[in-house]
Amino acid sequence: MIVDPLTRLSCCPIADGAAALLIASPQAAHRFSHSVHVKSSVLVTGNYENPQDLANWETDRRGAHTAYEKAGMGPEDMDLVECHDAFTISEILHYEALGLCPPGEGGRLVDEGSVALGGRVPVNPSGGLLSRGHPVGATGVAQIVEVVTQLRHEAGSRQVQNAKTGLAQCMGGDKDGDTKSCTVSIFSV
Repeated sequence: MIVDPLTRLSCCPIADGAAALLIASPQAAHRFSHSVHVKSSVLVTGNYENPQDLANWETDRRGAHTAYEKAGMGPEDMDLVECHDAFTISEILHYEALGLCPPGEGGRLVDEGSVALGGRVPVNPSGGLLSRGHPVGATGVAQIVEVVTQLRHEAGSRQVQNAKTGLAQCMGGDKDGDTKSCTVSIFSV
């Protein structure tokens, strides 16, 4: 038991790792046959003044809202999501904060299979941090690499069928129940 009810397997292992991205202008990207486009990418920071409801991740919610708005899309347009699932409960809370379901209904998405491979919006087809580990500084880039791999249809047995749009969400730190920083990026082919 780490902290009731979280066991060791409910918490992602810290891991070593590295990740890299090649970012190009739209003009240069056209030279590549499998280019993926950044529709939006935002960074938001948490509210340091008032303690937050631990089940209401306002920083994630604001980041997602801004990213969707800038991309001209909504959660219903996402074919897959990679989110920062450092703990089992955090993935469920991300479903709600990212607008994949109403608040309080994240568990229902799991029960229905909506977030599984082959579901309505597969979340963490990579296995997420709980499976892959958490290489801290490389985590967000690794999530983007997974979304790009999916959109290029190069993910093999974990491929999300017909994926054309994807979202990567990463967060860091915590203060009074709210995230210190959160990035939300939306990609498309």
